[in-house]
Amino acid sequence: MSREDMDALAKERLVGIARGWYDQMRDGIVPYVRLPTRTKQNIEYDDESEVWKYGDKESTRSAATEKSAIHLLKMAYVIGFLKQQLTENRSSTLRELYYISEGWKRAKFSAQDESNLLIEDLEIITDVQREAFHLRPEEDGASIFGPLRIRETTRRGVREMHCQEDVGEAGYPIPNNVDTLDFIDHDAKFVIAIETGGMYARLMENGFDEEYGAILVHLKGQPARSTRRVLRRLNDSLGLPVVVFTDGDPWSYRIYASVAYGSIKSAHMSELLATPQAQFVGVQPTDISDYDLPSDRLTEQDINALKAELTDPRFATDYWHTQINLQLEMKLKSEQQAFASRGLDFVTEEYLPTRLSEMGVI
Repeated sequence: MSREDMDALAKERLVGIARGWYDQMRDGIVPYVRLPTRTKQNIEYDDESEVWKYGDKESTRSAATEKSAIHLLKMAYVIGFLKQQLTENRSSTLRELYYISEGWKRAKFSAQDESNLLIEDLEIITDVQREAFHLRPEEDGASIFGPLRIRETTRRGVREMHCQEDVGEAGYPIPNNVDTLDFIDHDAKFVIAIETGGMYARLMENGFDEEYGAILVHLKGQPARSTRRVLRRLNDSLGLPVVVFTDGDPWSYRIYASVAYGSIKSAHMSELLATPQAQFVGVQPTDISDYDLPSDRLTEQDINALKAELTDPRFATDYWHTQINLQLEMKLKSEQQAFASRGLDFVTEEYLPTRLSEMGVI
């Protein structure tokens, strides 16, 4: 099935749910949906497909009760959002969907587990996988996307490729041995290393690389040594500034520290792996308050980690002491994709241009 056909099928089945509610109301029936009971007692082995499937037990969620009515309201909002996303040929992550609901009033999700389960409901009802709704998983492999031409020596020979024109939507996967890479030429102005796969895809989809001449590098959480080595080489050999964009929590600050200053377990290779000139973009504790970002309370582990960072020589600057002390005072943390609460384009049209301009990068 082609991409266009799958999009049409997904849209038709999503709209079919709402059409079913309309028909129910027209016939004087309180709107409802039926779903398999999600318990281990309702799991059966299917000999033909050789997989475990739901059995015949079902539960009904009807607008006759307040709780179920709110659930159907949330489902209606999600259907509307996904239909628009398919129409516009856009995509989003499960995490972004959760934050987008911030503006849905009574249809707002209380936690991401709730929105994840609702997406599973839609998969079951429509018999269509969530990927067909243009929903992406949060994480992906460490990769590069941007105006950079490389030459890679592999076991199958030498190949050249442009990291925008010759790669798919996942970008160019960073090999374990980056010394097999040669950077041939580029049109880049800087490198932005991004913690999460969702934000990496957001910048790519919004054309941030083209508009600002940025090489996007997905860190995939705590970056592997090969990823840090690539960043160091892009900075050293091409003279490109490197900035790091992570979540706003103590563990993400350590991701930045491992890029800029090296990690304890690989300290003997810091000269090869660390990029001391790398700058931290955010999410900063000040951003949480300045942009009123959706946030979570710091845990005791978070608080202890922040206090430890105050004595960590890698954070021994006025900037970091100010930011960390502010976060301890606020007792809040936030994620990169919390910017989606202001719209899918806010991070690329407002936040990053402003922040990078302040830093003198663009």
